[in-house]
Amino acid sequence: MTRVLVTGVRGKTGAPLAELLVARPGVEVLGGSSSPAKVDVDGVTPTHFSWDHPAGWSAATDGVDAVYVVRPDRADAPELIGALLDATPLRTHVVLLSERDADQVGPDGWAVRAERAVRSSGRSWTILRPGWFMQVFTDPRFYRDQLVDTGELPFAGGGASLAWIDARDIAAVAERALLDEGHAGRVHELTGPESLSLPRTAELLSRAAGRPVVHREVTIDDAVAGTEGFARELDVLTFERVRAGVFAVVTDAVERVTGRPARTMEAFLADSGPALRAGACR
Repeated sequence: MTRVLVTGVRGKTGAPLAELLVARPGVEVLGGSSSPAKVDVDGVTPTHFSWDHPAGWSAATDGVDAVYVVRPDRADAPELIGALLDATPLRTHVVLLSERDADQVGPDGWAVRAERAVRSSGRSWTILRPGWFMQVFTDPRFYRDQLVDTGELPFAGGGASLAWIDARDIAAVAERALLDEGHAGRVHELTGPESLSLPRTAELLSRAAGRPVVHREVTIDDAVAGTEGFARELDVLTFERVRAGVFAVVTDAVERVTGRPARTMEAFLADSGPALRAGACR
């Protein structure tokens, strides 16, 4: 029996990953969450895990053979990840959810330091570096409500394109990296199968929403309005990287790892797009 801990099991990649792992014979899945009572994936053992309560990490990682680490977007993430792995059995294989071209910002960047905590942990590791999730369009915490209410996609793209990726494809790669041979010491740069301009993205969203959606270019300051502190700094850097074209390059990593092409935006919207229609349940 292989025991796997999925941190952030209720998240965009954690939930589909848990479902894939449960379907694999001989795998016990621990669903890490700060609210374990809300973990409702069939076959998953709810497990208390919170970045704010390190005293519980040893219990959560006890006896695990592999762990999926969803990097927390907070300033102390490199230190937290290092401390978590110190509390994890040495034999444990670690799969870290990082971000696209993390080292593009230099060797002392925050994302690189988070990755370094994994690389230097003494455990075998795999790092996943995905681009922007397609799910930002169907999540009310991001763009869904603006798309539904105003028919606009306000985005500080600066004319750049993005190779959007379905979070389910990230989960599919993570499942292979956690359980299969050949991924130790590998960095997988993950994207969808095509790089889309923002006007083209808005066109596809229009079809899914059943009403016109247009891209409205905004400044980075406008895009990060309402955020502050580290979250604001991180968002500013992310949009700067978008404008530099970091998220435009397409890779074939999803197909190489899983044996099937990454989902297109059209395929994603075919089954997720109803959430964008006026009157959709909020």
